[in-house]
Amino acid sequence: MIKFYYNLAPNPTKVALCLEEMGLKYELVPVDTRKGEQHTAEFLAINPNAKVPAIVDDGVTVFDSNAILLYLAEKTGQFLPGTSLKARGEMLSWLMFVASGIGPYSGQAVHFRAYAPKQNDYAVTRYTFEAERHWKILEDRLGKHRYICGEAYTIVDMAVWGWSRLIPNVIGQEAAAKLPNLQRHLAEISARPAAVRALALKEKHSFKTDMDETARLSMFPHLKVA
Repeated sequence: MIKFYYNLAPNPTKVALCLEEMGLKYELVPVDTRKGEQHTAEFLAINPNAKVPAIVDDGVTVFDSNAILLYLAEKTGQFLPGTSLKARGEMLSWLMFVASGIGPYSGQAVHFRAYAPKQNDYAVTRYTFEAERHWKILEDRLGKHRYICGEAYTIVDMAVWGWSRLIPNVIGQEAAAKLPNLQRHLAEISARPAAVRALALKEKHSFKTDMDETARLSMFPHLKVA
């Protein structure tokens, strides 16, 4: 059985969707990042980068959410766009676009606006602009196709869904309202039974919600040397 190290953040949530869509059996292992559990020796042996999600699948360890999606898709043969080099190249391009653009810029936009100890207008402007620019690229793509890779629902859509639920938090309600294709995409995926089950995992374990000093130092360890 797959051990799934998770919390309720966007990246673990996309993996939860993938596991549910594929009908794979898994054991939940909660990692409370606001308590610093990602920095324990036990978890660092699984992911030396101290991030969730990660999985251990019969001795095979995979970390980074999009790597996990790709691993599971190739293992099961599910939710891939096709076998041609063209289809694979397109899938990899969009999957890495989410990994290198959507996730980092969205996360940093929220960080500098909501969690930075000192207001930094330059950082807020830059990351919010880049997050919105990346989301608009997906908006345009979904104006031409039902899903990111065409007419077939794939792991790339799961990767996008993990973050698209939080677009208003990233770029604001007004800007989010200007992304109707992404809203349509989000609603369609959220209505899938697997997505309902993935979101229901929040009832399985309790995670710390307070952003106190312990949580800040656990999630942003650079503050220890700032």
